[in-house]
Amino acid sequence: MPFVGLDLHKKSVEAVILADDGRILHRDRFPTTRAALQAFARRHLSPDHRVAVEATFNTWPVVDVLEPFAGDIVISNPLRTKAIAQAKIKTDKVDALVLAHLLRADFLPRVWRPDAETRSLRHQTTQRANLTADRTRLKNRIHAVLHQRLIEAPKGDLFSAANLGWLLGLELDDDGRETLHCHLRLLAAATGELEWVDRRLARHAWHSGPVKLLMTLPGVDVAVAETLLATLGDITRFRTPEQAAAYLGLVPSTRQSGEHCYHGPITRQGRAHARWMMVQAAQHLGNHPGPLGVFFRRLAQRKNRNVAVVAVARKLVMIAWHMLTHNEPYRYGQPVTLKAKMSRLRIRATGQKRRGGLAKGAPRPAAYGTGQGTRAVPALDAVYAAEGLPPLAGLTPGERRMLEREGLTGMARQVRESRRVRRGSGAAG
Repeated sequence: MPFVGLDLHKKSVEAVILADDGRILHRDRFPTTRAALQAFARRHLSPDHRVAVEATFNTWPVVDVLEPFAGDIVISNPLRTKAIAQAKIKTDKVDALVLAHLLRADFLPRVWRPDAETRSLRHQTTQRANLTADRTRLKNRIHAVLHQRLIEAPKGDLFSAANLGWLLGLELDDDGRETLHCHLRLLAAATGELEWVDRRLARHAWHSGPVKLLMTLPGVDVAVAETLLATLGDITRFRTPEQAAAYLGLVPSTRQSGEHCYHGPITRQGRAHARWMMVQAAQHLGNHPGPLGVFFRRLAQRKNRNVAVVAVARKLVMIAWHMLTHNEPYRYGQPVTLKAKMSRLRIRATGQKRRGGLAKGAPRPAAYGTGQGTRAVPALDAVYAAEGLPPLAGLTPGERRMLEREGLTGMARQVRESRRVRRGSGAAG
């Protein structure tokens, strides 16, 4: 069985073909184009060939072209491959030869191959992240135009409708006015594209059970849920929740030698954007009344806030693994918050609003006519049922002990019961 190593670049591909005994049968270098890849595959590949390539920015299109011609294509993790074989002389020919030899020895560290839907979701979430970064960059440039001219911006959001009118009417020098209007045009374009991507992602989320499942986590909205799902892909490839957290680089680094063991900062491996999104989701949990909020506050008091945020982000990923593995929603969510979150998704995806008020034939609330407004807080199970999500599972003995230890037994019971609360009391969570 011949073994093929391909070193991919933007403009060229270095290829080497080895025999079973390690002899070099053929070397080639050709452009990174679809036509050139197909020509190489027709001449040199067959179902007996095994091909090795490293994961890079254009790996998946190359794999799609070569897959009909080769028997097996192995995508290698470049970081682990570098750790295994790092030569003092590094050229494209050496890299291609190393890949082929590692494949021949069955010592090539593979990466998981995402399916077409996961690849599409990764592309869309990355596109959203890039547009968000572009929009932030343009806003900062507009602020810089004002700072350079010692102009104090009005209070509040500089890019609200009222303040945008103030910006357009601002008297500036010629260079400043042209620069400001240029940035504003680019900002409008980036904002429009971002809204289009958000609507597309919302339509996907509305028909995706796993995304809705992840949205039941506190602090996790559509963008965070889809980014996490796109990053994790097939959840069954992670045997434990700790592996899922390690994949996102949210576990502490470890250095051990003999009797000495040092645990340092998180590894920061994997997709940086997904890790950042989970950290941002964890920022909002300091006041959450459930177990995650208790964990956050206890750790922030004992360590510091930054340590607590990263630890809660890691715990969110581990809980997400359990939810996706067992197809269960989060058990300690706040019904009103979750209902509003799902309502925003429905409106954005379909434009449909649900009719409020009492159902036909329902009795008036006890506070009717007293001048004291109340509102209904549905049970968590009712919210999940309305959104087509699985029902809540029963609490395990370990969970019951945890709730008793943290003083959360009443909270866990309350979210499973429907009730009415005074408007503005904050009791609805």
